[in-house]
Amino acid sequence: MLFAAGFGTRMRPLTDALPKPMIPVAGRPLIDHALDQTVGVPLDRIVANLHYKPAKLAEHLAAREVITVLEHPEILDTGGGLRNAISHLGRGPVFTLNSDSIWKGPSPLALLRDAWQPEEMDALLMCIPVTQTHAYSGQGDFEIDQNGRLHRGHGHVYSGAQIIKTDRLQEIDATSFSLNILWDLMSAQNRLFGISYPGHWCDVGHPGGIDIAEALLVRSDV
Repeated sequence: MLFAAGFGTRMRPLTDALPKPMIPVAGRPLIDHALDQTVGVPLDRIVANLHYKPAKLAEHLAAREVITVLEHPEILDTGGGLRNAISHLGRGPVFTLNSDSIWKGPSPLALLRDAWQPEEMDALLMCIPVTQTHAYSGQGDFEIDQNGRLHRGHGHVYSGAQIIKTDRLQEIDATSFSLNILWDLMSAQNRLFGISYPGHWCDVGHPGGIDIAEALLVRSDV
């Protein structure tokens, strides 16, 4: 599941004319950099949610054989968007991936697949040590304990990549909601896990992130 429906408010004025996933970075749309992370990972299908300025993005993704789901009339946020796409994704655990990040290192999806233990995990999030982030100014979202469980805190940033079971989405009584609500349900039962990414990651959520991401892509020392 590729999350591609957002308004890209922080990316204005570039998103006045284009949806954020179509903003070029190093000569290619952001969404194509996200799709690079799926190469070599056996996936049954790829689904993307659309809402803001969807026409150009839908056309672009059709050429990449990506299934698109239009959210209308309202945008559904990450949790609502994932639940809305279940009929296309199927009922099993799914990968999700944000479309506004640049990665320098191994495929996060391949690392998640190798670490996934469904008997004890309901979600496995790829987290970035704050020291390995670029164009990010926060303190992080989570701490990872010695058993790999996640707790709200500092030190690691959620990257936008994860494996997650979707059955508990039906427990949430809202149409539009964040996946944070589902993570909190999982955490309460000690079933929310994370792993630390060994490479580097850039947040391209604002115009200043573009130059930083392009510089990261050509660096040979990371």
